[in-house]
Amino acid sequence: MKRKYLNDAIIGNRKMIASLSSKGELLRLSYPTADYRQFIDYYEMGVKVNDSMLIKLHDDINNTYNQYYSTDTNVLNTEIENTYFKLNMKQEDFVPMKKDVLIRRYTFTNYNKIDLDVKFLINSKLFSNLNNMVGVRICDNAMIQYSHDFAMTTFSNMPIYSYQLNNVEANISSGVINDKDYIAMSNQSAIAYDLGILKPGETKEFNIYIYINKNYKVDVLDDLIKEIDKIKAYDTLKLITDTKNYWRRYVKKHETIKVKYDDELYNAKIQKILRRTILLFPLLVNEETGGIIAALEVDEEKDLCGRYAYCWPRDAVTISQALDMVGMYKDADNFYNIFLRKTQSKNGMWEQRFYTDGRLAPCWGYQIDETASVIAGLYQHFKIKEFRLKERDIDFLKDNLIMCENAIEFLKNYIDNLLNDKGMEENLQTKYSYLDRSQIYKHVSYDLWEMNEGIHLYSLSAIYAAFDAMGKIYAELQKSIKKFKIPKETEKLEEYKEIIKKYILENLYDEKQNILKRNTKDSNMDISIMGAVTPFRVFEPNDKIIQNTVQKINLTLRTYTGGYLRFENDGYIGGKNPWVISTMWMYIYYRLIGAKANSEECLKFVIDTATPLGLLAEQVDNEEMKAKWVIGLGWSHAMFVLALGLDELIK
Repeated sequence: MKRKYLNDAIIGNRKMIASLSSKGELLRLSYPTADYRQFIDYYEMGVKVNDSMLIKLHDDINNTYNQYYSTDTNVLNTEIENTYFKLNMKQEDFVPMKKDVLIRRYTFTNYNKIDLDVKFLINSKLFSNLNNMVGVRICDNAMIQYSHDFAMTTFSNMPIYSYQLNNVEANISSGVINDKDYIAMSNQSAIAYDLGILKPGETKEFNIYIYINKNYKVDVLDDLIKEIDKIKAYDTLKLITDTKNYWRRYVKKHETIKVKYDDELYNAKIQKILRRTILLFPLLVNEETGGIIAALEVDEEKDLCGRYAYCWPRDAVTISQALDMVGMYKDADNFYNIFLRKTQSKNGMWEQRFYTDGRLAPCWGYQIDETASVIAGLYQHFKIKEFRLKERDIDFLKDNLIMCENAIEFLKNYIDNLLNDKGMEENLQTKYSYLDRSQIYKHVSYDLWEMNEGIHLYSLSAIYAAFDAMGKIYAELQKSIKKFKIPKETEKLEEYKEIIKKYILENLYDEKQNILKRNTKDSNMDISIMGAVTPFRVFEPNDKIIQNTVQKINLTLRTYTGGYLRFENDGYIGGKNPWVISTMWMYIYYRLIGAKANSEECLKFVIDTATPLGLLAEQVDNEEMKAKWVIGLGWSHAMFVLALGLDELIK
């Protein structure tokens, strides 16, 4: 059985993160960080009513579903109505803020005219790519599934009625499980609870707890049992009230962007997405290290993509700017002060992507814009804090000066090599060894989409912005520190900016059409060309070259639904789908030039294609106008925040 790819709902407490389907099925569970290994292969729940076969709680033809978050919280409600038995089931999922346990509160109500005998079953398969070395045991009315250094324990405030630890698939569909063994070597097991007889109109409540112990050992089993007993003793109603109150205070504190449109429905949709964004961001951030993942994982086995639960410095820079816009300054501080310092290479660059603990994640090349974006973003972080908090965190610039200078040196080497007689693309066949990190600047870079190696407009624009930011960082330090002397090299920063723009006009400019090109190898239009305008400002929005380029973009990348593609001939996840970031890119451009009608059309597309829960996807199915891939993409939500906070950024 293949697990559903897309996460429709996300809950958690920064350490334990859970993803669920639109019908309430638990799809994924991560702990102690959002990018840690996946525990669940699948986790199915079902009910057996009277003498029926097993009714899958989250996938039955006779079930209707209604899902919603409790207002301004990460508490998820899924209402399930079995129309055949007239049995109402409500599932309430949440993770308490200071207790790393997923709690699932169930309320069963019998609306039938007859008695209903109800059994509740859980069919759990642990995800393990470590030679499938999984064990399971029943102990203290709990199912403990373990592998190597962790255990995932499922239990309830009710006693286990029956269980089966082997050959579960053979019996589970009947809703009758029975196994005499209390311990086994199996990654799939099932347990059942007996709710007893529900009389007409009667309601019964119970809790399911999922607890992960990262250091499972046989000799500490007694300690695990003590922890289980402690969790069972929790005042669940108080916990859920406290959890709701925490998130509501959090939203109120960070609801800093004020947007008001005349259309009340339109405005309500915008506010819903903004609030959901505020609730999503902390679940993407490693609070201790400052690492920020692109999105919660959707494809653990890499069937369709290269996975998403990693920290790309470029993506994280954009998200960190959005964090600043909603007042999450500490998280943005940690990203620069802790994570980026820890992960910078000796040669000054940042690799393609990392785990949030700072370790190098799987990569397949390098992207020069990852390094350049950091410097541009660091200065932007300083300025937003100054504007918002009315204070100049000059220590932030001073403490990160060496990091910035090392990065700038790497970028200078890249530009110097770009301009040599041999050229980069001619040397592509050389394939500089990635083992020689000191020479990697001599190699052509991947573009921001990780699709093409070459020399790219977006990458050069990011470097342009990095040199510009570095000059401004020096100026800020000189203004605040009396004895600070600007290095002589500073003058060259402006020269490098001029060199980059000259190179762009000579090599990435179609003189005949008076438009910009995305790279030096092809003429395909690409939304990332707009990076030369925003955020990197190599060209002004009203420049004739930009106007002509936008006209070409509208002819080639705009879909009939109003959204924008990434680039021509995009084949990722089927291709021909507009992206949220592409559409918001155009929104920002139109806002900059004062084209209100065009900008609002872009915004309307994005808010109309948000999920019912207010989450934004990576891309949108152009036919069905709904999420096509990764729901809750950090980059999409960040662009939404930055677009709506544009007036403030302009000031």
